[in-house]
Amino acid sequence: MSPTSETAHGGRRLVIVESPAKAKTIKSYLGPGYVVEASVGHIRDLPNGAAEVPAKYKGQPWARLGVNVDEGFQPLYVVNSDKKDQVRKLKELLADSDELYLATDEDREGEAIAWHLKEVLKPKVPVRRMVFHEITREAIREAVNNPRELNQLLVDAQETRRILDRLYGYEVSPVLWKKVMPRLSAGRVQSVATRLVVERERERIAFRSAEYWDLTATFATLPEGPDSGAFDARLASVDGRRVAQGRDFGPDGQLRNPGQVEHLGEEAARALAAALTDTAFAVRSVESKPYRRSPYAPFRTTTLQQEASRKLGMGAKVTMQVAQRLYENGFITYMRTDSTTLSNTAVAAARAQVTQLYGADYLPDQPRTYASRVKNAQEAHEAIRPSGDRFRTPAETGLTGEQFRLYELIWKRTVASQMKDAVGQSVAVRVGGVSSDGRDCEFSATGKVITFHGFLKAYVESVDEPGAELDDRERRLPPVSEGDPLASRDLAADGHATKPPARYTEATLVKELEEREIGRPSTYATIIGTILDRGYVFKKGTALVPSFLSFAVINLLEQHFGRLVDYDFTARMEDDLDRIATGDAQAVPWLRRFYFGDGEDEDGDHLAGLKDLVTDLGAIDAREISSFPVGEGIVLRVGRYGPYVEGPAEPSGEAGESKRAGAAGKTGEAGETGKAGEAGETGAAGESKRADVPGDLPPDELTVELARELLAKPTGDIALGTDPDTGHTIVARDGRYGPYVTEVLPEPEAEAGGGARKRTKSAAPKPRTASLLRSMSLDTVTLEDALRLLSLPRVVGTDPASGEEITAQNGRYGPYLKKGTDSRSLESEEQLFTVTLEQALALYAQPKTRGRAAAKPPLKELGEDPTSGRPVVVKDGRFGPYVTDGEVNATLRRDDDPETITSERAFELLAEKRAKGPAKKTAKKAAKKAPAKKTAAKKTTAKTAAKKSTTKTTAKKSATKTATKTATKKSTSSKSASNGPAKKTTSRK
Repeated sequence: MSPTSETAHGGRRLVIVESPAKAKTIKSYLGPGYVVEASVGHIRDLPNGAAEVPAKYKGQPWARLGVNVDEGFQPLYVVNSDKKDQVRKLKELLADSDELYLATDEDREGEAIAWHLKEVLKPKVPVRRMVFHEITREAIREAVNNPRELNQLLVDAQETRRILDRLYGYEVSPVLWKKVMPRLSAGRVQSVATRLVVERERERIAFRSAEYWDLTATFATLPEGPDSGAFDARLASVDGRRVAQGRDFGPDGQLRNPGQVEHLGEEAARALAAALTDTAFAVRSVESKPYRRSPYAPFRTTTLQQEASRKLGMGAKVTMQVAQRLYENGFITYMRTDSTTLSNTAVAAARAQVTQLYGADYLPDQPRTYASRVKNAQEAHEAIRPSGDRFRTPAETGLTGEQFRLYELIWKRTVASQMKDAVGQSVAVRVGGVSSDGRDCEFSATGKVITFHGFLKAYVESVDEPGAELDDRERRLPPVSEGDPLASRDLAADGHATKPPARYTEATLVKELEEREIGRPSTYATIIGTILDRGYVFKKGTALVPSFLSFAVINLLEQHFGRLVDYDFTARMEDDLDRIATGDAQAVPWLRRFYFGDGEDEDGDHLAGLKDLVTDLGAIDAREISSFPVGEGIVLRVGRYGPYVEGPAEPSGEAGESKRAGAAGKTGEAGETGKAGEAGETGAAGESKRADVPGDLPPDELTVELARELLAKPTGDIALGTDPDTGHTIVARDGRYGPYVTEVLPEPEAEAGGGARKRTKSAAPKPRTASLLRSMSLDTVTLEDALRLLSLPRVVGTDPASGEEITAQNGRYGPYLKKGTDSRSLESEEQLFTVTLEQALALYAQPKTRGRAAAKPPLKELGEDPTSGRPVVVKDGRFGPYVTDGEVNATLRRDDDPETITSERAFELLAEKRAKGPAKKTAKKAAKKAPAKKTAAKKTTAKTAAKKSTTKTTAKKSATKTATKTATKKSTSSKSASNGPAKKTTSRK
């Protein structure tokens, strides 16, 4: 430990923050007299599993929850196993300190961390709460000079949330384990977010597309010539009736108000276009009005996540990781905030840069202020902005990669928020004419001209809708007046089809959760990460697609825990938790009502609490909640081993057998199917047939036609013939890791009299298996192919120099030769059967190349990465396909298809990989690397001598005890040997 430093006040101060990066930055500002150390997040929490529950509580009925629900919902806190060393270090530092400063983040989570630190460290010195929203020299000094007390209301609010989430997760999740699949989880916001994604997919499944047509015309002013202006216009009405557009159709494909609009089909649209060929057109009206657009508010947590997703392709998780590093290194203010307010210092800095970079004409007379639109906004810091009283331009920061791009986004948005409005003119023109068949047709065109760009010079917000117009987009129309004649240069009929509602992206899901007032904005990144990690949702490009598993989970929760996933109920819970945070409500009575139930509903029935809901599970039909009709008698089921379809089988099916593609399965509680080879009965002969459904298939793409195709694929084993050498049947199968061939061994004979088989599992012969080569498929593989594969590894010959055998083998990374421990890659799979001893010796005679074989060509090119500027490609690597920009490699996830992956998804994977940083290297054995440490000579005190004496005595006793055990063991072994082998006791049920 370093020697104690003296401050101007005559003592040493220990400052505890959450992260080492923040500690390093703050230490540089505080200087001598301060020791800055990190807690590395929370140091204690509710026990994570039975192993962490202290022994004296293990027998308690509430111990598994970690919350004593019978005694005021008292939480049981334990120090995290991976934080014990850090806690010990903090206690040692505190012992030599005169004051303790708890400098964790200024929000509920940070306040709770500070409280836990105080409770665990039990300081005997004065304790100060040090808060700041940016890490600059001035802000840190201000925080040191103006500490406050711990805010117990914030602590209680966080604790109540933590208890609520523990009760919800630990009580509801086991229901999913029993009725759907093991190792699933439920959560207060997580389950509601999943429901939103599932409901959107249900809308897409129920959606029916409608076709509608209209006309597009290009008009030119008269007289026509090089200087005549031209513009495009779309058919707006026919005989005074508005032409139907996509918004006029419902999700069922039918017009919402059929009597009020003119629905043109293809034939009618083409006929109308022909009838308007020689029509004289004229301007019927020109409407001009001022256009004004005000700047966007500075970023808060959710708007930053949304814009980073749209503009930079960063997921919410990556955005928050990058923002965390920017904050800890002093570049931006705190990034978890609901506020859009800027301090006077920040406003002055932003206005100074507006004048400096864009000129005084772009600076409004008065500073702009923004009111928060978030209900019950908490964690009232500033908005997210560049730190300091003078903003560094992106070029001045020295940042690179994601950090540079995100800082630039924050900087631009902050500066733009203090600029003048954009102004201009918007124009709407109506053009009319009468067709040859007497129909009055009117076309419309709109234009926008920006006369002063104002804040748009600095920043333009992106939009979620593909093809939607940005604020800075101009559409200029030629100067026309009412009554001006126009010539029709081009007139065409255009067909359109209504589209299903777009799937959520991370940005739009964050926006939806916030608009519904569900959860806290600071937790959205974690929530989205959880539903992705749990397999409830996967990504297709940037879209969030629900898995079939999530359909089963939400089905169960909606039917039996409807209140817990109700959007309004969850939002009201958020209001209640906020009232607890402000002291307007008490935590324990509220938790008691939630868990044990209280009061009556509108019908006078008792409102069941969470405990009642999870007690009686008999009404939950596991097979029913995991079954979804596809059509024509075909049903999709979510089984323990994945989704599959079940439908009418061919009449020739074996009696009572129900097979999935690749494996038969026994139908169980959750409608699951067993492992390959288990028998499964469903009833009469030929009743049904099963086929696995790809896990990455979007649910709205599972049609009756696709289900039929899946059911039509070969099921079970494909018999190829008999091995003439062994007499065993050779079959081909589609396994978990791809297609393969294997031999079917005869069942071992049972003992006479029907006794148990003598042959143990370990002694049973294993069938030969071999994966199909890349050039083979289940449809084309033959018995000859299978026997060649099963003959591997093939002995090529013996090396005359060393006498070692050389074999050709097919491995995980391709075909290769093996001689002892020395291996050489082969160029093709066919060489496994053709390579000769001479060729093998020639290959071994060459120097062994370091690294891998020649690089394979890219599978796909995806354009330049927006961060590195380098070309991104998809490659087939040793561990599967991956994307790379030549500097960073990111493995494709299970649901990413190398052939269809988009550039946006590739950029996102690379951004996530960069955010994680370089992989930590595994530490080598200390004996090999660590040099022997020279211990300074110490005086042997009486205490040290006594300790050494005790250690020697203990070691001696331990050695004696070990020797006695060894002797006893040898004696027992000798006795057993003389009496013959011990009999094995077999237990039978």
